[in-house]
Amino acid sequence: MKKVVNQLRVLFGKAKINSKSYMKTNVLFFTFVITSLLNASLLRFLTVKNYFDIKPVIADLAVVVIVGAFGYFIKPKNQFKYYFAWSIFFTALCIINSMYYTNYLSFASLSLLATSLQVVDVGDAVVKNVMELKDFCYLWQILAMILVNSSLKKKQYYDMVAKVEVGKIRALNTLVFGLVLIGFFISTLTSVDISRLGKQWNREFVVMKFGIFTYQVNDVIASLKPQISPLFGYDEKAREFREYYENRDNTKKTNEYTDIFKGKNLLMIHAESMMSYLLDTEFNGVQVAPNLKRLASEGLYFSNFYAQESVGTSSDSEFTLNTSLMPATNGTVFVSYWDREFVTIPKILKEQGYYTFSMHGNKGSMWNRSVVHTKTFGYDKFYNYKEDFKIDETIGLGLSDKSFFRQAVPKIKKIEEKHQNFYGTMIMLSNHTPFDDVEHLDTTLDVTMKYQKVNEETGATEEAFAPYMEGTILGNYFKSAHYADAAIGQFMDDLDKAGILDNTVVVIYGDHDSKLKKSEYDRFYNYDPATDSIKSKEDPTYKEVDFYQYELNRKVPLIIWSKDKKFEKEVTEVMGMYDVLPTLGNMFGFYSPYQLGHDIFSVDENIVVFPDGNWLTNKMYYNSQKEEGKPLTNEPVSVEYIQKYNEYTEKLLSVSDSIIVYDLIKKTNETEKLLEQYQQN
Repeated sequence: MKKVVNQLRVLFGKAKINSKSYMKTNVLFFTFVITSLLNASLLRFLTVKNYFDIKPVIADLAVVVIVGAFGYFIKPKNQFKYYFAWSIFFTALCIINSMYYTNYLSFASLSLLATSLQVVDVGDAVVKNVMELKDFCYLWQILAMILVNSSLKKKQYYDMVAKVEVGKIRALNTLVFGLVLIGFFISTLTSVDISRLGKQWNREFVVMKFGIFTYQVNDVIASLKPQISPLFGYDEKAREFREYYENRDNTKKTNEYTDIFKGKNLLMIHAESMMSYLLDTEFNGVQVAPNLKRLASEGLYFSNFYAQESVGTSSDSEFTLNTSLMPATNGTVFVSYWDREFVTIPKILKEQGYYTFSMHGNKGSMWNRSVVHTKTFGYDKFYNYKEDFKIDETIGLGLSDKSFFRQAVPKIKKIEEKHQNFYGTMIMLSNHTPFDDVEHLDTTLDVTMKYQKVNEETGATEEAFAPYMEGTILGNYFKSAHYADAAIGQFMDDLDKAGILDNTVVVIYGDHDSKLKKSEYDRFYNYDPATDSIKSKEDPTYKEVDFYQYELNRKVPLIIWSKDKKFEKEVTEVMGMYDVLPTLGNMFGFYSPYQLGHDIFSVDENIVVFPDGNWLTNKMYYNSQKEEGKPLTNEPVSVEYIQKYNEYTEKLLSVSDSIIVYDLIKKTNETEKLLEQYQQN
């Protein structure tokens, strides 16, 4: 017995000595692992706030350990360069994702690298509207690595390690440990976890369950989707695609709006960053959007209309509106999938004898529009910056909206005179973030607050003014939107004078919300003019801007207006951008067999599916990341109701993405042509 005890003591003694030696000769590796893991955890704490979930910690640890293992293949004196480079990379990932989450409540994608050139034109917005002090707290990792390295150099650490370290053995042992961590982590996953990781559209959920580093590794793989996906899984996706369209209700439904505009021209106004609440906002009795307010009151106004854009913002809205499909899960159609075949409004109307065109006051290269509009969407011509317009007045990113519209009217008049019918899209620009070119805006909107105060000396009540929104980003947005609204009013007047409105239906839609932070609205809702400050949260009149209020407030206007038909009707049914094609199709007599949306006048209950997996009905807004929802009525919502629309959302997103990635419309059409040829022969 004593012999066994002595042997155990010897073994424990050796293990203790070896452990101490291992710790002493792996200081740099452990510093890299610990600092990287702490930064990853800090990012989750400040964003998704899952403080006590151990699973993402294990996943992040596994990635960092495996990355760190390869450092052992390098000589000790050069290992710092390797670990420091990765520390910089991991720190940058945390900073970028922190900024992105602050503004978009999601996480950045490396697939955005393909569209990074779009950021150059809005660089000021990144500096002024995106960066916050907390986004740079992750820089401590770089500083810690520098300080530790400096200390190790003074202690001759690297010379000492070189004498005892067998790099290949340590590298292999560390890799094995990392793989064991991965195996253990995988054993804790559910089928739902694995499914959402593969689909990637629910980014917040992926980070919450898998950690930021696993998310980014998965995103790199997903970013290669345009190149590698068509090579794998086609048969399964094609089957899912066929079953989806075969099993849905394809019965043509008619209503009071069917063919009401058949034979008329259609002119779309893409109102940049215009939001619905602007129509009901005023300062000191002056409306922010009086022209849109008037047009909405005269026409059909859809007051619960939502954009469904993803990372492609405006380009995603253009795609979804013209195809009734959802944006791509990774990257953007305009950059990554422009060479696919889609059924679009311009193509359909061209078959009916329409001349189709689009116009924009920015460069044609922005979002690859010069290629997409003509080759992918099928517009006959794309009029753009410098090539087709005289640059006589610029605001923000390009030609001012007023000059753009002023120069567009004679072009549209010539088109009308030459062609029986036309379909045109006018893409506005001046109301684009960062909303800082206010000195060039031809607007007199005053965003101060007029209020009544008591004169302390006389006791009389007198009128006073407080700064309110003056000098704020949101205040500048109101001024910018006021200018854009005036430009739309001028455009409508000029179209009417030119006689174009006599046979033309005008549709105005906001392409997406203003992309301003939730915190910007705190002053708007909770301003105290007497103290020129924001009310305390303890104040009974304080209005909390929570996640759901912010999301529901992101709706944008959709107005269908005709000079000879004054509908004077507000439609309150929730509606998405993918419902525009079916709704207009019912009115103008066209249809896409691949449309995912619905004619809003032919549904009992509509659903708006968002690219991140969230969804909205008249009864509920559901957050798929948090797996919770906010009821919007007093009517109870059952578990079956939520499950039904969760399944609907997942299927719709999957089918839409498959159409885009696998080019299923083109391949389906090719198959049908081959079958026809075979039957004829």
